[in-house]
Amino acid sequence: MTTFQPAAVPGEPPPADSVRPRDSTSDAPTSVARLNDTIRGFVQTWGSVWVEGEITAFNLRGGNVFGRLKDLVTDATISFRIWSSTRDRLPGDLKVGDHVIACVKADYYVKSGDFGFSVSAMRHVGLGDQLERLERLRAQLRAEGLFDASRKKPLPFLPHLIGLITGENSDAEKDVHRNAELRWPQVRFRTKYAAVQGDRCVPETIAALKALDADPEIDVIVIARGGGDPQTLLGFSDERMLRAVAAASTPVVSAIGHENDHPLLDDVADLRASTPTDAAKRVVPDVAEQRALVGQLRARMTMRLTQRVGHDVAQLEQLRSRPVLRTPEAMLTARAHEVELLAARGRDRVDRALQQHERRTAELRATLRALSPASTLARGYAIAHLGDGVIVRDATQAPASTPLVVTVGRGSFAAHSDGEIPETTHPRPTEDDA
Repeated sequence: MTTFQPAAVPGEPPPADSVRPRDSTSDAPTSVARLNDTIRGFVQTWGSVWVEGEITAFNLRGGNVFGRLKDLVTDATISFRIWSSTRDRLPGDLKVGDHVIACVKADYYVKSGDFGFSVSAMRHVGLGDQLERLERLRAQLRAEGLFDASRKKPLPFLPHLIGLITGENSDAEKDVHRNAELRWPQVRFRTKYAAVQGDRCVPETIAALKALDADPEIDVIVIARGGGDPQTLLGFSDERMLRAVAAASTPVVSAIGHENDHPLLDDVADLRASTPTDAAKRVVPDVAEQRALVGQLRARMTMRLTQRVGHDVAQLEQLRSRPVLRTPEAMLTARAHEVELLAARGRDRVDRALQQHERRTAELRATLRALSPASTLARGYAIAHLGDGVIVRDATQAPASTPLVVTVGRGSFAAHSDGEIPETTHPRPTEDDA
């Protein structure tokens, strides 16, 4: 304890540092420093205490941990600190929701007047009731497919009207508005205020969500809240709210707490933003970036068109410089001479073929003439046939008084048979006789 040695002045009130808190009066008050020092001395006499509870906050800063421990039955909580030298001896997987037993020692900080407990030992007992309920709900919703990426709705590129659900006059509302308007000044909001913690959080948020979802002008809905103790964020892991978000037809963005906060709403929403500021950046495009992108695309398009036109002009000039296009009549002249040669060659071949076929025709005509019966009749032979046209080949076919028709080299005549003549009296004529 600090030793106070004030110098007393006769006839004046004693210095504040010289007055013990229990002896203080309105005329002789004690000092804040002596009050805090007295409290600290009293607290240090308590010694260490083993306490059971559930971790509801666990923040690491500068190697030290600052957190809160909640009673398992009531809402009573205490603040605790784990110094870096002690943290190395504790389990490395301690986190929010863990059910633990800790050895704590009360400590009072005279400079700030803060009261807390320093942790010298801490071990797991099991999942806290709160975390256990959340894990069961998480598993149930995951099994139902509410976390599946396939059911999440895409956000519009540029929403015309954004629905915002947040606390009235909250920093989250200001962050969303400020960052969205910096990125796209013409952006418009339709805000529904709701309690962001406590018993009113869930029903008011669901009512605001349904009202905005029913509005056909709303393109996207943002549920935003600043950071806080995980105990105050429990409403955003409530099953009723989660199912209302999953049933909404408008895309929903979850922007609850800070980066390390992770209520179940983040898993069910169509998009999870780490902070309200991050939500504004992810929902609204940056007009400067879009203008720069359009400028880049236009420059790229101009360059491509210029290159294409230049390439086509060069190719056209190359084609025009070819001899066939520079003097096309030369190609026609050469082709005309070639056509004349081919025509002459064709006529020659046709003439030779005609002559050859004429000779062959004459030969066939002479052969046919030599074999023709008319040629035989012209040499003096005759053909005798009966009245029914049957050619007489045997003398017995024409007995005496048989009418005959005889065909000679020129014409035919009628005759009557006198019967067969013996060969000894009238020999058969031969070709030589003819």
